[in-house]
Amino acid sequence: MTAQDDADEHGNRILQAGQRNLRYWEIPSTPETGRLPNSIRILLENLLRNADHPQVTPEHIEAAAAWRPDDEHRSEVPFFPARVLLQDYTAVPAFVDLAAARDAVQAAGGDPSQVNPQLPVQVVVDHSLVADVFGRADARARNIGLEYERNAERYRFLRWVDQAFRETTVIPPGAGIVHQVNLEQLADVVTVRGDRALPDTVLGADSHTTMVNGLGVLGWGVGGIEAEAVMLGEPVFLRLPRVIGVELTGALPEGATATDLVLTLTELLRTLDTVGAFVEFHGSGLAGLPVPDRATIANMSPEFGSTCALFPVDRQTLRYLAGTGRTAADLELVEAYARRQGLWPDPDRTIEFSEDVRLDLGSVRPSVAGPTRPQDRVDLDQLPAVLRRSVPARVQADGLGSPEPATESAPFPLADGSVVIAAITSCTNTANPGLMLGAGLLARNAVKRGLRPRPWVKTTLAPGSTVVTDYLDRAGLSPDLAALGFHLVGYGCTTCIGNSGPLAPGVSEAIARDGLAAAAVLSGNRNFEGRIHPDVRLGFLASPPLVVAFALAGTVDIDLTNDPLGHDADGRPVYLRELWPSGEEVSEAIAQGLSPEDFARARRDSAAGDEVWRALPQAEGELFAWDEASTYIRRSPFAAHGATALSPLPDVVGARVLAVLGDNVTTDLITPSGEIPPGSPAGRYLTEHGVGPRDFNSYGARRGNHEAAARATFANHRLRNAMVDVEGGYARHLPSGETMPLFDAAERYARDGVPLVVFAGLNYGTGSSRDWAAKGTMLLGVRAVIARGFERIHRSNLIGMGVLPLQFRDGDSVQSLGLTGEETVSIEGLSAFDDISGSGRGPETLWVTADGIRFEVAVRIETAQEAAQLRHGGIIPYVLRTRWLQ
Repeated sequence: MTAQDDADEHGNRILQAGQRNLRYWEIPSTPETGRLPNSIRILLENLLRNADHPQVTPEHIEAAAAWRPDDEHRSEVPFFPARVLLQDYTAVPAFVDLAAARDAVQAAGGDPSQVNPQLPVQVVVDHSLVADVFGRADARARNIGLEYERNAERYRFLRWVDQAFRETTVIPPGAGIVHQVNLEQLADVVTVRGDRALPDTVLGADSHTTMVNGLGVLGWGVGGIEAEAVMLGEPVFLRLPRVIGVELTGALPEGATATDLVLTLTELLRTLDTVGAFVEFHGSGLAGLPVPDRATIANMSPEFGSTCALFPVDRQTLRYLAGTGRTAADLELVEAYARRQGLWPDPDRTIEFSEDVRLDLGSVRPSVAGPTRPQDRVDLDQLPAVLRRSVPARVQADGLGSPEPATESAPFPLADGSVVIAAITSCTNTANPGLMLGAGLLARNAVKRGLRPRPWVKTTLAPGSTVVTDYLDRAGLSPDLAALGFHLVGYGCTTCIGNSGPLAPGVSEAIARDGLAAAAVLSGNRNFEGRIHPDVRLGFLASPPLVVAFALAGTVDIDLTNDPLGHDADGRPVYLRELWPSGEEVSEAIAQGLSPEDFARARRDSAAGDEVWRALPQAEGELFAWDEASTYIRRSPFAAHGATALSPLPDVVGARVLAVLGDNVTTDLITPSGEIPPGSPAGRYLTEHGVGPRDFNSYGARRGNHEAAARATFANHRLRNAMVDVEGGYARHLPSGETMPLFDAAERYARDGVPLVVFAGLNYGTGSSRDWAAKGTMLLGVRAVIARGFERIHRSNLIGMGVLPLQFRDGDSVQSLGLTGEETVSIEGLSAFDDISGSGRGPETLWVTADGIRFEVAVRIETAQEAAQLRHGGIIPYVLRTRWLQ
């Protein structure tokens, strides 16, 4: 390597790396900055590089440089990412908003072309694949055929986006899962813009954008609403975070996987207050921890509760870049830049963290997580006990059948805990060759012993990129996985987001008839209730090899450390320990299977798409030609609001409560992404517009149509509204007292001019960063959500739609205040937001009155930018008024 640092005649720092001379913004090297965590150093570089931006002040730069681990009053600073990353469920509604904004600008006499991304935007079409066909060799071809049949209109829109908006790249279906594609193809660690080098940083409209932190790239998930503003040149404002250090020591023991490690870390870090914090990994254990293992950990940062989970740039980073087909020049630049900027590990440098915890990798044990939360780690031998504790309570609470195992006469027996879905899916683990090849080796060993999955188990393989099947094929393991039913169903995010498709024939009927608590085991990152499949109550996260093992067992009511998975042809019991591949076997498979050229080829070819994609009609022009008959793509209503003059913000007077919700209400419960039931408000809407149930597609695929998406809000069949006695998306209309679908109640309130509020418990909006969880809330007429606590992204999204997030104070709750939801609610003092200017954030508290019960709430607005967005009614109106229609 030849790299050195110098300065030009103007004092600009010059980095010489090989044949390139690149300018860069130097992170000051002082005793004070030397103690800064890497994430804060990257934020400081970002501010220095954007020092001439009107929203960056010298005070911002000084605050970042003076970051202290024990600071209780942290300053807020702007952040300008190098790029934005979207998947299609967020990209379609985001660009629908931008297309509608172009219409609004043109109608006002402006130039619609100025509504354009101001930085690179990468869209990976990965969320629309459904595992309809499985367990057969042609599953992938049939599923992608169905995908194009259902989504051709959405995909034609994305083809228009690809040509209409500058700085936008659309990667078509079939390339893989957005975060794995980001890791393997899009991330470059150090970005070159013209003659300047800068850190590769990214904000993604998906909470698991953090996966790329494993490569040393700082980035995190934001809501699709916030991503739209960033695309248009607005910075993200954040309070300088607490940074929690995690020191890793030792090495993983034989038999433990990166999945076991991440579940252990999730359990550990959930015991700390990580909300809003950055997490950084360091320690001697990193030397032997490869980037795929790091990425597996970083992917689940949202499950820790943290904003991001950053690993350093080091030898493992360079090894991964080389192994995934990056060039020698790329590696040289990454190392030279990281060393010069103090981002490379230095044993002589002492980093100060707000808190530092330690984990000995040698203490990690094989485990799963569930049955409804990713932080609930379970040792394998304790799984039957967890099932015993959870199923009776859930069955009794839901008024279902006996907690004792139930059976059906044919075609096979089912009981509580029967595994009906075993899915190797999601970028969390499919980006890890050791885990994927380990699953293939376990499958090979099982086939040799004559084992097969139980007939009620739906088995699917949905890798995060095409290189996974390349190396499985080259290692000779694809036939063994297929022999166990793990045929390739496609490259995309399937089971983990609810696109799991139908269960095996007869299974759903048996579950419904006997009131069973059936289980799914998946190698994903989310197992929230109601997410994976409407008929599956229990969800367990596991490594890919364990997914195969549970498919063979057919139940989670098993101690895999002691009980046999099955019996061979001679009737002898077969145990997991007999099938589990050794670390040496996995290493040999990696050496045999992986080729840098596979990754390089995927990087070259992914944006081209297949023949079907290239044959789709592609509209031209700056303005989109809306089809008023479309049930997929409709002109967004949000921009029209921004084209009107700014009016005073009224208080909330005489509002009704739309729902009273409990703790841990996820965005899956607020806005589901899976199948659309025919009798639901969204199903009725589609039927009225001539769409048959076969063509309903999923809730997520319909988010480009605000009419359908609004009807999906609070529509999950597992939602529990305490105001009604039935489970699902129902509300009690007042004063009539009628129980009806929640959307119908909201529509009736809107006709009567009645504003709405929602009451909720702790961790409101946890889960995936779904913009429609906030957009739909606003369209239903909800002015404020009053909760005991908010998830970071959803809180921001609510503000981005002009919905006020308010938090109960001093231990107050719906229960402690004696609220029932039948009250008429008023919120005073919103006019204070009319007078804010500069760095003002408006009032810190407001008073709420509910039929004589008066209580104070905290206003969860954390930055001046958020206050301005609320004042304007959301991000899109704010940007329209302040930038395009001045």
